[in-house]
Amino acid sequence: MPSATNFGELKLLNPRVAWPNEARDFTPWLAHHITNLGLVLDMQLELTATETRVGDFCLDILAKDLNSDRQVIIENQFGPTNHDHLGKLLTYAAGIDATAVVWVAEEIREEHREALEWLNRRTDADTHFFAVVVEVIQIDDSRPAPRFKPVVFPNEWQRAVRDSTEREPSPRAESYRRFFQALIDELRETYRFTGARLGQAQNWYSFASGVWGFWYNTNFA
Repeated sequence: MPSATNFGELKLLNPRVAWPNEARDFTPWLAHHITNLGLVLDMQLELTATETRVGDFCLDILAKDLNSDRQVIIENQFGPTNHDHLGKLLTYAAGIDATAVVWVAEEIREEHREALEWLNRRTDADTHFFAVVVEVIQIDDSRPAPRFKPVVFPNEWQRAVRDSTEREPSPRAESYRRFFQALIDELRETYRFTGARLGQAQNWYSFASGVWGFWYNTNFA
């Protein structure tokens, strides 16, 4: 076993080292690497659009969870969370009728963490609120690396996801899964058409078109 003297020093960097400007740098990067965020939320996220108009405001990122077909809104900010962004989150959720709301920030203030947990307790079972801290880490003089740390999950979310993935699919459902796995692999690797990676044991699959309100759907009728 190596001695402790061989370990590097882990450092937290200011996110602006990697993304000098939140809107011009971080939002496009997050949209391009949205699958990384999905992994820590137990979602298979696919980008729908960025800077989506909701009334007089613009939502940072609109995505879709391919595991559940739910719409996901993502609002990000540098620095600690504030009331302004909390209000925007609720406005966007209502305007788009989203069922999953994700708040990404450098720091989740305690009162905002409590507010999101209160919303998870009080809203219906189909509406979920998440809070995620984004960090930039470095070991000694290595290249900086991003890290997402979930702070708020809706009640029963992880258990429900685990239960759904542990259920044994029927032979027909497994046939669907194999078909759609081959389809999305070819669309992603050959045509760069989708970022989806996991086929589902269901008779349909939908893909974002890049135009708000329009989807490509494939299904067995």
